[in-house]
Amino acid sequence: MIKDPIKSAEFVISNTVVSKCPEPNLPEYAFIGRSNVGKSSLINMLCGRKSLAKISGTPGKTQLINHFLINDAWYLVDLPGYGFAKISKSQREKWQSMIKSYLSERSNLVYTFVLVDSRLEPQKLDIDFIGWLGKNGVPLAIILTKSDKQSLNKTKSNLARIIKELKKTWEELPPVFISSAETKEGRDEILAFISHWNDQFTT
Repeated sequence: MIKDPIKSAEFVISNTVVSKCPEPNLPEYAFIGRSNVGKSSLINMLCGRKSLAKISGTPGKTQLINHFLINDAWYLVDLPGYGFAKISKSQREKWQSMIKSYLSERSNLVYTFVLVDSRLEPQKLDIDFIGWLGKNGVPLAIILTKSDKQSLNKTKSNLARIIKELKKTWEELPPVFISSAETKEGRDEILAFISHWNDQFTT
């Protein structure tokens, strides 16, 4: 039997201020996406836990920067989603400021995983956010979620549309993973990717 790469996963802290995040001495990977993209389910699947990240039927439930310590070796960071959450404009602006501050200032942030619903054609919100990361030099990878909800051909078709859209402004495309929280598709590949970059990390 193959050993699970995730030996331990524990919640560390939630906050809204980058300066109050844990000491930046371990590699860190952030997960973010449009509201209701399946972020919490994906995080729980990756970590092999049923309720590490709280799952809600209400989009926009994650409102803080949430740090989880994995294997006592790296941080997984659950960021607030962007998009259609039913919140006030002022609250949305606070979220955006908090997220952008974190992404711009966190020195040990190795990669940001942008989650995109595999069932949808390219969404302007996703393309714009990916573009912002690129312009600000934030390393990113894309994870297509909910692949079990449709055929592989449909997923590949939407992925081709996303790539076509990104090629309008990107010279080199970010890595892309296809995933499903239900079937665990993509888990091994994503964790292997993180493991590779952990090995490259120096403080």
